[in-house]
Amino acid sequence: MSKSRAALKFVVLLGFVSLCADATYEGARSISGAYLAILGASGTVVGLTAGFGELIGYSLRLVTGYLSDRTRQYWRITTLGYVVNTVVVPLMALAGRWEVLAGLMIAERTGKAIRTPPRDVLLSHAAIRVGKGFGFGLHEAMDQIGAVSGPLLVTAVLALQKGYPAGFAILVIPAVLGLVVLLIGQWVYPNPREFEPTTQDLHGEGLPRRFWIYLIAVALIAAGFVDFPLIAFHLQQAGLNQPTQIPLLYALAMGVDAIAALTFGYWFDRIGIATLIIAIVFSLGFAPLVFLGGSTFAVIGMVLWGIGMGAQESILKAVVAGMVSPERRGSAYGIFNTGYGIAWFLGSALMGVLYDRSIALLIVFSVLLQLIAIPFLIWIKRVSIEYH
Repeated sequence: MSKSRAALKFVVLLGFVSLCADATYEGARSISGAYLAILGASGTVVGLTAGFGELIGYSLRLVTGYLSDRTRQYWRITTLGYVVNTVVVPLMALAGRWEVLAGLMIAERTGKAIRTPPRDVLLSHAAIRVGKGFGFGLHEAMDQIGAVSGPLLVTAVLALQKGYPAGFAILVIPAVLGLVVLLIGQWVYPNPREFEPTTQDLHGEGLPRRFWIYLIAVALIAAGFVDFPLIAFHLQQAGLNQPTQIPLLYALAMGVDAIAALTFGYWFDRIGIATLIIAIVFSLGFAPLVFLGGSTFAVIGMVLWGIGMGAQESILKAVVAGMVSPERRGSAYGIFNTGYGIAWFLGSALMGVLYDRSIALLIVFSVLLQLIAIPFLIWIKRVSIEYH
């Protein structure tokens, strides 16, 4: 078997693991915001919970990224993260207070933080062999198949009038399946580093200047992107209070995310970072449509939101793989994810406060920050030409 074919199979295997994990925690995220509202939380609490979970989760990635580079135990750290990430989700069925549910939501984000940097390093070795944009895009597309399946599974449970706790409990099925496949993957592919060509002309002494400029753009994008729990809270408060409607909208967005990840990943391998700029232009309209429009505009807004998420979850990581040497990539992904998470927390917390005071200001904040990121990306595009 050629290395390219083996690398592609490895991408698919990791994609299936992510599919199961996403079915688990995205299924939970599709109803957690609405359930927080039912349990008595305010818009500020929802924004702070979502943002603080991202802050803790992304900040921890700085540590796990560094440790994965130092220990080279990419598989073990990845496995630990997936266990924490998925096992806590079924426990949300036992939450009878918003404080308990908020704590479990934060714990789930912590598990994701542990496994993401080393998992991205493992994936990057194979992605560089098959095409960075395509590799990360394919992984994200499979990831989002799970992100659609989870909310649909939860929707089916709610449609049977089993209630929110049963919706969380059913997610134990994809959680266990994903962990089994992950263990099989470690046995079949013990050293994914072998996929990566040895001719990459990257220096391992430190992170390049363009990485740090790129991180500024990424932080602006993250800070201006509304997290779904706040969107779900708004839809609940605005009258879309039938239990099945909100997770279905989330499933729609995740389906768009999958298609966008493959499409933009394909074009990233051809026109580079300009693909990300195009994705931002598409996603600028989601906030006005979701927060100011009725049901129809909310659907269109969630489609645009899904386009933005698809680009963020695939292209953003693909750019890092092309900037940083394998020896420093775990640390780079840790720093990248930490900066992204801090910005996400600050943006989510502020937008939660703005929601309680002025939805118009929330929309202006979201659109403006994404627009400001574009000049930084244009600079990165020009500088990157010098490295090819």
